[in-house]
Amino acid sequence: MSVDTEFTAYAVARAQRLRDTAYLLCGDWHAAQDLTQATFVKLYRAWKRVERSESIDAYARQVMLRTFLDSRRPKRSTERPMADVPEGAAPVGGDPALRVTLLAALARLPINRRAVLVLRFWEDQSVEATAAAMGLSGSAVKTLTQRALAELREVLRDDSALAELDFLLV
Repeated sequence: MSVDTEFTAYAVARAQRLRDTAYLLCGDWHAAQDLTQATFVKLYRAWKRVERSESIDAYARQVMLRTFLDSRRPKRSTERPMADVPEGAAPVGGDPALRVTLLAALARLPINRRAVLVLRFWEDQSVEATAAAMGLSGSAVKTLTQRALAELREVLRDDSALAELDFLLV
């Protein structure tokens, strides 16, 4: 199989999962699509080297996380942010009000805390895998996770949908 065929097969199989992860990081479907495309571009450039690695998915997540964090760093240019494009309909499944509440609460967290929660709980990554992706020690990931969950709990305490989120407060 050619490199293009192999990469295309991988991209088609993983696009939705990476886009969902990107959305949790960005909080915006348009930015998530851009982040996913940027991830696939970087992955394609390194494909010959990456396809021989043990976990292409781990590499893709790491590329996505670093691209996301790089995009959040202050820019020294004349770029001006524009108003957000209105979001489309929420994906089907689950309670929409609960989903909106959780996404809004997640968006209020600092990006490093949001990233650790997305990797640990959405992507179901181990402490070690999260530490490797974020360039931190395992103990730093544990501490960051505790602080992120505490901050998320505080944000959610102010929300009326809290009754449905008891599992986060345990």
